[in-house]
Amino acid sequence: MNNTTGVSIIISSYNYGRFLNDCIDSALSQTYTYTEVIVVDDASSDNSRDIIASYGSRIVPVLRERNEGGRATYNAACRLSERDVILFLDSDDMLAPTAVEKAVELFSDPDVVKVHWPLWKTDVRGRKTGRLDPGSPLPDGDFREHVIDDGPFGYSFPSTSGNAYSRRFLEKALPVPSGAYGDAYLAVWALVLGKVRAVAQPQGYYRTHGHNNWGGARFDQRLEKDLRHAEICCKEVSDYYRRKGKTVDIEEWKKTSWHHRMYLSVQEIKDCIPDGDVFVLADEGNWATGGSVAGRSALPFPEHNCEYWGRPPDDATAIGELERQRKAGASFLVVAWQAFWWLEYYRDLQTYLLSHFRRVLENERLVVFDIRT
Repeated sequence: MNNTTGVSIIISSYNYGRFLNDCIDSALSQTYTYTEVIVVDDASSDNSRDIIASYGSRIVPVLRERNEGGRATYNAACRLSERDVILFLDSDDMLAPTAVEKAVELFSDPDVVKVHWPLWKTDVRGRKTGRLDPGSPLPDGDFREHVIDDGPFGYSFPSTSGNAYSRRFLEKALPVPSGAYGDAYLAVWALVLGKVRAVAQPQGYYRTHGHNNWGGARFDQRLEKDLRHAEICCKEVSDYYRRKGKTVDIEEWKKTSWHHRMYLSVQEIKDCIPDGDVFVLADEGNWATGGSVAGRSALPFPEHNCEYWGRPPDDATAIGELERQRKAGASFLVVAWQAFWWLEYYRDLQTYLLSHFRRVLENERLVVFDIRT
């Protein structure tokens, strides 16, 4: 691809009129010239259509008569756009002006099927919170051989608005099947079908407002949907390799699957923590429990106003916070695999835990301490 590569930004919107101007304006403000903006309204009942109409010929409107959901927008992408690169932008999010320009540069390699970038997390007003989506480094390179042995899981990827895809890739990977998440499904297939490249600097804004499709759902609801999505990906990708005569081990793949590990972790929490108890969860803010796991109240560690408050600055702070939460009624400390490194880094905390409390579970997913006495 070259500097005349055509790009489409497809915005999918349903009753997000309060955010829609910010979203469309960010798409129209791209520094890359050959960019069109397509806005799909999914039968909104708010003022979304008036906002869309106000942009006139600057955008391409697609107005549905009935609500079909975000998956339908993914599956219609190659009919909505004839351009070489396609970005999907959630209507509560925004792009940085250079997002398309940075992505097109990396599509110069014809083997690249997807380019992604981190997103700044913002509050409902669009103010940065200081956190990124995702919180871990994005894959950059060719992972096709690794996926055969290790599976397509265990790799970070951003939410919808942090991805750009080549059209030829979408023609192969779509449609997204029922029960699968569009961005996560395409992230898996990108690892299988070509190279993925990462833009190091954030190129967009992920707005958190309590009603996000994934983050706004209850933890137990997400867990069930996530597991169903992972099972679909396992089956489809393993079938793909078998058709090519390659042997894969799905059970080994599941060991690196976030969704399967989460499901097993919740079962283990149910087994070792009494129903109705309060426990402290050290997970670096990754689980997004909403304060409840399997009928047990889950407090982030460290915690401030019921929210994760970032990594402790030192051992004394970590121990003090644990004691505060313990005296407030917490019965157990659960250290999830995302925070295992804490037990090495905070050596005094580790010594304190091992010398004062009974360890009731330790495996590759969780370490659980009984902190009642």
